[in-house]
Amino acid sequence: MTVRNVRAYTTRGLIESPRLEGRTGYYNDTHVKRLTLIRSLLDRGFTLAGVENALGNFPNTAADLAIDLISLFDSPDTETEPQQLPRVEFEQLTGTTLTDAELQRLADLELVEVEGDSLLLLAPDVVRPGAAAIALGLSTTTILDIATMQRQHLRNIAADVVHRVSEEIVQPFIDAGLPESEQLDILQKVDAMIPIACQSVLGMFRAELRSAIETEIVDKLHDLSNDDTRSSA
Repeated sequence: MTVRNVRAYTTRGLIESPRLEGRTGYYNDTHVKRLTLIRSLLDRGFTLAGVENALGNFPNTAADLAIDLISLFDSPDTETEPQQLPRVEFEQLTGTTLTDAELQRLADLELVEVEGDSLLLLAPDVVRPGAAAIALGLSTTTILDIATMQRQHLRNIAADVVHRVSEEIVQPFIDAGLPESEQLDILQKVDAMIPIACQSVLGMFRAELRSAIETEIVDKLHDLSNDDTRSSA
């Protein structure tokens, strides 16, 4: 982070002015925490205007908690690292040749980045199972359609879960004035909610998948029974 950036953030009111002694400005831990939060938001795709809007009335005392909450998703357990693969090697995983349009759909879903003859798998834990499903016989179009549908539905579910946790757990803490003695408890509760939410979604999906399979089997057996009846006639 450059001196020019720090001065720009100060001008925009994102951080307080440093303590001046003569022509020298001195920054303290509060400034550092605030700058760390700003950098973290920028790294996650916020524009500077977006950061300014988000932190306009954000108290300095909450910077630590915000950084900790954001950092919950930076641990190795929460996501797999992006992986670089030659395009030909990725196509070997799928057992087929992908068109440029299909790769663009993957890129639009923010699952890969196309870099010449290579692919950067942004979410290997999503892309590799999809490639395996294609290798098993599903069409690339089907997998892309399913991924698009999953992304939209899961985004809505995630937004609703986060909103409810925010309103019922975090907001009372904010209304109480962000008591420092409760910050660790809030952080632990939010941290615990992440695997709970993931397990709930996975468990319910498994149950619905099982039910859908049973329904499909019954439908197919019914169709076969009708075919046999027509053949006998």
